[in-house]
Amino acid sequence: MKDKTLPTRDRILQAAAKLFQQDGIRAVSVDAIAEKAGVTKRTLYYHFRSKDDLIAAHLEARDQPNLVVFKRWFDEAEGSVAEKIAGIFRHLARSAQSGKWKGCGFLRTSVELVNLPGHPALVVARAHKKRVEDWLSGVFTEAGAGAEAASLARQIMLLLDGSFAVVLLHRDPSYMETAAEAAARLIDGRLDLN
Repeated sequence: MKDKTLPTRDRILQAAAKLFQQDGIRAVSVDAIAEKAGVTKRTLYYHFRSKDDLIAAHLEARDQPNLVVFKRWFDEAEGSVAEKIAGIFRHLARSAQSGKWKGCGFLRTSVELVNLPGHPALVVARAHKKRVEDWLSGVFTEAGAGAEAASLARQIMLLLDGSFAVVLLHRDPSYMETAAEAAARLIDGRLDLN
């Protein structure tokens, strides 16, 4: 269903997001995106120079909303910093229980474009992951991790992205719960040392 009240560019991005989520970025044609958005291919190319630019714009549109959700989950969780970070993993585990869950769109896109390291979408995906890592580093700095904050943030990112991959592979959200426990122990251990 096309929402004609949305600006054309937003309709195209919305259509692309639905199709990319459903079928993956390589499997979706520009024709299919244009049809779903209710525009011509020419109109699509007026707003996006190429499918590559559309994929990058799709990820850019997900960047801040994803980070906002992580921050909200962190803020809403009770307890120590370790418990709050574990809460993010637990929210993800609940999301992964849905049959429609397909993991992290930034990582899925990276896998599909693995042979194209300079692709504009990979530039966006790397920037997003770096923003999440920087936010975590800031959280750990405020919690007193000192010089360990950046290293701790990187380790949590590894647990986060690793759990995305393993949950997708096994279709078992309990891996995300296990990552939550590991993250909490790691954070508690590091913050206790400082």
